[in-house]
Amino acid sequence: MNKDLRLEAFSELLDIMDQLRVSCPWDIMQTNETLRKLTIEETYELADAILDDDNNGICKELGDLLLHIVFYAKIGSEKGAFDITDVIKGINKKLIYRHPHVFSDTKVADAREVEDNWEKLKQKEGGSYKQVLSGVPGSLPALVKANRVQEKVRGVGFDWDEKEQVWDKVREELHELTEEIKNNDSKKIELEFGDLFFSLINAARLYGVDPESALERTNRKFIKRFNYLEKKTIMQGKSLHELSLAEMDLIWEEAKGED
Repeated sequence: MNKDLRLEAFSELLDIMDQLRVSCPWDIMQTNETLRKLTIEETYELADAILDDDNNGICKELGDLLLHIVFYAKIGSEKGAFDITDVIKGINKKLIYRHPHVFSDTKVADAREVEDNWEKLKQKEGGSYKQVLSGVPGSLPALVKANRVQEKVRGVGFDWDEKEQVWDKVREELHELTEEIKNNDSKKIELEFGDLFFSLINAARLYGVDPESALERTNRKFIKRFNYLEKKTIMQGKSLHELSLAEMDLIWEEAKGED
């Protein structure tokens, strides 16, 4: 698509939003706060479409998210705080600043060095020191937050020299957890589970695996297999409560063959 068509489509979206804010009772009532939960929902719907490799779904959900961005910018302009031009100019400036290997004469060896430079440049923005973890949103889900925290500290060199070293940490945390289970201390058991999860997320990161996506794929696989088990049981005129675990396992193995 040429540039003129892209600009025309975006301009039409801005015009539509302007009209909605003066003509639609629902749109008129919306605030940053009322839109927040809807934006989170749209983000998860995009994440689902990405996992499903659904290009039509990705396109649709990106449109929904773009609408939200334009909506927030419209509200910002009504408050006299900022408008869509400020939003776009802000990200343009950031991208140019954080890609000196593209827009200046900085040299990088690979994508890893690009990520490291990104974090270093981010620390320098605004002319004052920013704490390394200050940019991690507090409302992120715990698993995603753990991964992001580890990525952030890696950017300043706080990481294993060799990725294989992480398994010693995983084994250490597993041992500490089993010891607390023996002691039957519920609070310490919870803490040790957290430490074990954190170390496993760290391992996933070091091996190039997104832990959130990995766990979600396992969730989906389990749900698919369990649904197969349940349907097969109903087809036999029984309920799951009537089956022994051994009988369930037999059908479960069938379900695995359907993957």
